[in-house]
Amino acid sequence: MLAETDLTHAPTVDLADASLLRHFAYVGNQWIAGRRREEFGVNDPATGHVLGQVAAIDGEDSAGAVNVAHRAFTSWAKSLPQDRAKVLRKWHDLIVANREDLAQIMTAEQGKPISEARGEIDYAASFVEFYAEETRRPNIEGVTSHLNTAEVELWREPVGVAALITPWNFPCAMITRKAAAAIAAGCSVLVHPSKETPFSALALAELADRAGFPDGVFNVATGDPATIVEPWLTDTRVRALSFTGSTEIGRMLYARSAETVKRLVLELGGHAPFIVFEDADLDVAVREAINAKFATTGQDCLGANRFLVARPIYDEFVDRFVKATAALSMDAGINDPDLGPLMNAAAVAKQIEQVEDAVAQGAHCLLGGQVSDKGPLFFEATVLSDVPTYAKIFHEETFGPVAAITPFDAEGEAVEIANATEYGLVAYVHTQDPRRIYRTSRALQFGMVAVNRTKITGAPIPFGGVKQSGLGREGARQGLEAFTEIKYVCRDWA
Repeated sequence: MLAETDLTHAPTVDLADASLLRHFAYVGNQWIAGRRREEFGVNDPATGHVLGQVAAIDGEDSAGAVNVAHRAFTSWAKSLPQDRAKVLRKWHDLIVANREDLAQIMTAEQGKPISEARGEIDYAASFVEFYAEETRRPNIEGVTSHLNTAEVELWREPVGVAALITPWNFPCAMITRKAAAAIAAGCSVLVHPSKETPFSALALAELADRAGFPDGVFNVATGDPATIVEPWLTDTRVRALSFTGSTEIGRMLYARSAETVKRLVLELGGHAPFIVFEDADLDVAVREAINAKFATTGQDCLGANRFLVARPIYDEFVDRFVKATAALSMDAGINDPDLGPLMNAAAVAKQIEQVEDAVAQGAHCLLGGQVSDKGPLFFEATVLSDVPTYAKIFHEETFGPVAAITPFDAEGEAVEIANATEYGLVAYVHTQDPRRIYRTSRALQFGMVAVNRTKITGAPIPFGGVKQSGLGREGARQGLEAFTEIKYVCRDWA
């Protein structure tokens, strides 16, 4: 048997508990290298240094993981809710206890500032805590019988094995938001993390192992996404699939899942408008605009991409926004700057393309617009003004630190521009007029609306979008219900 040390280059992450840095896939409570003993490297985006090698299991290994998860499901589904709650609570406590090490791992492989990484660990833990409590409450309303001599009952039962495909931008929270809900419902889970951030997922698996999850309830399959996910798409025992990522990949998974009629939860792209009306508190609006644009260096599906500002306050908003943006620091995430590196070269290329296109269409680049001298994956915080609505940046998700600002003259015009997108995840509105708050919140075609603030997410709220931003909701009781089916029992008592 290949030893884990044989697969590993010397890691550059300094941890209090080095055993959290795992390099094998985790299936059936065993660390496996896979039949072919293949591997892939994980790099620090800030430095380009190799953090270590991780096992790349193949399709046969992935299909075997379904067997393991299905066997686990048959018993886990019958377990008492309070027993599932105890294991989830233990997992939560271990995540909290290892917060700093988990944050260090995340910053090393994802690049986000260390304070943001710590915040994400808190966020990730909150979902586990929430669903540990919700485990006992997956109840539904009773139904009065419509038939003589018949008793009607509705039962909520776990759907089955759940496949969870998670992104690199929130490598811990996107796992716990999905997995804790599915496990609380009584499902076993197959997690496939991004190849760019597998260490965070494997650290969560190590803590799940310590928490005492039964064999096969929580599994992590690392490697090539097409190779790993293909057996999950075709296997009828995988009854649910939850994916966070691009709309393009989401469409493909949607189509492929139709073959086996899987339950789907899709959290896809976003293209958030940030609307500032003339009566807005400008101090608040500028502060929240910075937060909405530059958190996670703009690599967030909730990130504000299109800033629509009422013409009477347009110049003042732009001036304040440029000054606030210029004050942001940029460095390797471990040094806790405001902005870190982007994830890969493709992300940098997209920023360049959108900036060049906007300028060619008549926009003004007031700040930034270039790769920083910090390194090849560092892109300067950029402000574009007077961006025409037909520029690429007004129609394509940016996923980076480029802010596009344009003026508007009327409320209806702002709403029309905001809705002119295939995406519908979140919209931001700044105004002091309660009637306008109501009108715009109703008119905006988005699953979530934030009014005079940026932070709105959390374990108790149903997170999700409309149109091509996805299907279903994560978080809240709806997140647990997504992994259940309703069984109707009609029993004669005559």
